[in-house]
Amino acid sequence: MENRVSPNINSKIQVALLITLVLFSPLAIDIYLPALPAMANTFSVDPTRVQDTVTWFMFSMGLGQLLAGPLADRIGRRPIALGGIVIYGFSSTMAYLAQSLDLLLLARLLQGFGACATSVAAFAAVRDSFGAEKSGRMISYLNGAICFIPALAPLLGTWLTYHFGWRSNFSFMAGFAVVAGLFIMAVFKETRPANSDVSGSMISISRYWSVLREPTFLFHATLCMLAMAVILAYVTSAPVWLMNHLGQDMHQFTVWFGINAVLNITACMVAPKFMDRFGTRRTLRTGLITLLFAGGLMLSLSQLQQAWAFMVPIFICSFGFAFVLGSAAGKALAPFGDRAGTAAALLGLFQMSGAGVMVSLTQRLDFSSPVLMTLQMWLLIPGLLILVSKIGRRWHPQLTVQN
Repeated sequence: MENRVSPNINSKIQVALLITLVLFSPLAIDIYLPALPAMANTFSVDPTRVQDTVTWFMFSMGLGQLLAGPLADRIGRRPIALGGIVIYGFSSTMAYLAQSLDLLLLARLLQGFGACATSVAAFAAVRDSFGAEKSGRMISYLNGAICFIPALAPLLGTWLTYHFGWRSNFSFMAGFAVVAGLFIMAVFKETRPANSDVSGSMISISRYWSVLREPTFLFHATLCMLAMAVILAYVTSAPVWLMNHLGQDMHQFTVWFGINAVLNITACMVAPKFMDRFGTRRTLRTGLITLLFAGGLMLSLSQLQQAWAFMVPIFICSFGFAFVLGSAAGKALAPFGDRAGTAAALLGLFQMSGAGVMVSLTQRLDFSSPVLMTLQMWLLIPGLLILVSKIGRRWHPQLTVQN
């Protein structure tokens, strides 16, 4: 058999376990977004520098997976998850106590390493337990579940910031690490397949090269990176654009963010159904076209200084993002049943570090937020052209849809 399925993997408690593992990352991003202007005031810096607390977190979350992935293949998913939770809790406390932006950025780097470990453990466990064909659907369902965080976390972050100051967001993260860690310790059973590839040194070029030399992985991982950059650009730009530039208050921003999160949830729940009916290739093509259309709409509305003119294209691109990520992520991991941890780590490196670097660099261009968002969406144009080409049909064939 390709892998060893945990006996209770389909139980509600196991699904709750997987959701808990992937919540660390979005919680670390979304809860304190309403507090970004207040943080800039505290440290007396330009808002762009405070936005780096998000992009630095994303960068380290991706980079750390180069270690977490092979470790997950060698010693198992459970110890990697628990180790990541410990790092996450420590760094959250460090961020709470930071008295300078530099120390806060260092804490966020460490926090990204902790979150990457829980993410690798979660997605490797999905690949272990659901196999190559169903993993993409499960990933999409998990994305839908974790989209509750963007819906609810800013509301909580607004309340915490208003009553206790922006630092309370990080004390909440530390508390979450304690509670979630106890839950994971109690219920997470090892899912690492018995035939996992643990030969050779733990971190070796050959181990990564065996994944990177697969064109199917490179193509789909790049699409995941570009799609993630769209969302990261929105997450980091929206608070400053809506609150500082358009005059929205913290509560109004939270409403806009919450509406988009609800649409994200809907999109991530619709995407697996669409894949079941039409296949992953058509789902991917639909997602790419949707993102390109949203970019064009964003550019056409960019002269309007209204919150809706910025958010309506974002609403549309949320569906494109869900369709692209759900169909591309599963396809990127599909060939690597015996190296799911390493493959998931490299996919995370593309998605997190790659997207973080792209957004950090483009934010330093003299572009308004709407133009920046258009640029990020239109960077996916080559991906669509490749997908519809002869080589794209080979890398992502249209398989017969199973009912």
